[in-house]
Amino acid sequence: MRIRHFSRRTGLTAHTLRYYEKLGLLLPDRNSSGHRDYREADVEWVAFIVRLKETDMPLSDIQRYAALRSQGNTTVNERRALLAHHAERLEQRLAEQHLHLDRLKAKMAYYDSELIKNSA
Repeated sequence: MRIRHFSRRTGLTAHTLRYYEKLGLLLPDRNSSGHRDYREADVEWVAFIVRLKETDMPLSDIQRYAALRSQGNTTVNERRALLAHHAERLEQRLAEQHLHLDRLKAKMAYYDSELIKNSA
């Protein structure tokens, strides 16, 4: 599929897709005219890249993962390790965010009690 259609399917701009290509994250085929020719599997791959970005995986790690992916199944162990490390960081961040949320809710509860006292 051409870049315009691929852009609509992935929700990413053509500019972003070209940037991902420049970084080595995407390696679309080229047709006889030299135009990019994306495959259905590329849609799923871009969705995974977006997921990694949305979970704050560093771009250098995404590039490393993409490079390993392009080497085939011999790198499954390394890719899994990279994802496991990212999952650990994500779990730590989520725990920190839950702590922040709990503290905010405690502060709001304090203000609620103050408001009730002041309205009496």
